[in-house]
Amino acid sequence: RDFENLWILGDLFEVWVGDDSLDPVGAGVADALARLSAQGTRCRLMHGNRDFLIGADFIARSGAELVADPIVVEDIEPATVVAHGDALCTDDAQYQQLRTHLRSEAFRSEMLARPLAERQAIGASARARSREANANKPDAIMDVNAAAVDSLLDAHRAFRLIHGHTHRPGHHRWQHGTVIRERWVLGAWEQVPIVYATADDRGVRLVEGV
Repeated sequence: RDFENLWILGDLFEVWVGDDSLDPVGAGVADALARLSAQGTRCRLMHGNRDFLIGADFIARSGAELVADPIVVEDIEPATVVAHGDALCTDDAQYQQLRTHLRSEAFRSEMLARPLAERQAIGASARARSREANANKPDAIMDVNAAAVDSLLDAHRAFRLIHGHTHRPGHHRWQHGTVIRERWVLGAWEQVPIVYATADDRGVRLVEGV
């Protein structure tokens, strides 16, 4: 509540199969965000690969704003892009093909038309398959691709990227032409301690929470 802005960069939930699946945890999160919004904090949320079916009902209840992925943070200097991060893992061609399919309007419409119980079963099965697939992939292909990161920053004329998804919290700096760029990586909710980022006039910092 001490911050002016809160950015949630996707995967707020382990799995989300539609706003009608709101359980006590989801309701508690939505209500907490609504209280934060009412107190004056601007809350912005983008889809992740686990919760890309969050829709208008959840957004309305939470008081948050659903934003594009990626997006430039206009109130941080120098120019900063925030993203979930999965679109930058371009070395994992199999995942990128699946991502394109899952994010399509056709899949979204077809999925949300199914009964809730069926969607919940599909979601649980998909998470299990994802964990199994990731366990058998080389670590390198599940990280962001350096060229993809530079292309994104070039497109937005930005200096800095903040993202999640990879669950490898850290701070990376590299030379790009005549400038030094930086990439800040957030932790995952299930990791202990939680690692999030703060940004103010002194710059960006990674913080370990409880």
